[in-house]
Amino acid sequence: MSALPPMTELYREHRRRALAIARRILRDADEAEDVVQEVFTRLYSQKVRFDGKAAYTTWLHRILVNSSINSLRAKKRRGRLESPVSAAEDPEETVVGNERHALFLEALEHLSEQHRLVVTLRDLRGYSYPEIARMLGLPEGTVKSALNRGRTRLMARMAQSTALDSTI
Repeated sequence: MSALPPMTELYREHRRRALAIARRILRDADEAEDVVQEVFTRLYSQKVRFDGKAAYTTWLHRILVNSSINSLRAKKRRGRLESPVSAAEDPEETVVGNERHALFLEALEHLSEQHRLVVTLRDLRGYSYPEIARMLGLPEGTVKSALNRGRTRLMARMAQSTALDSTI
């Protein structure tokens, strides 16, 4: 295991590049600053270990990218939780949206367990392919093909249900 340079030196050398990476992903200077501070704090407190398999600049870049993406996901989740339901919504749109949601959930139940898990983890929870592969103990290629098949079957099932409803 390789040793990192002293933390102050690492911070001084890489702060500007770290901010640029985080800003590019987050598109928010304040949020980028928070992510960079959090990453360097985690490095300083040794909650993240450098394994020496790559250059520490590559390792630091990967940590910054992952932390920025996680921050984006958290922001999206917070936004969904905090967004108020508009009282001015068209009641017809609300009904159609609720019906579409129910149709989606019903179609999701008809997928195989693997397809349902992969679709749920990727499309509803926002996990990356490598994260899903680790969680399910599958190769990344299998995750991608299962997602494609799951989405295809889901859409076919929804189309079939919609066609049946329109004939009634």
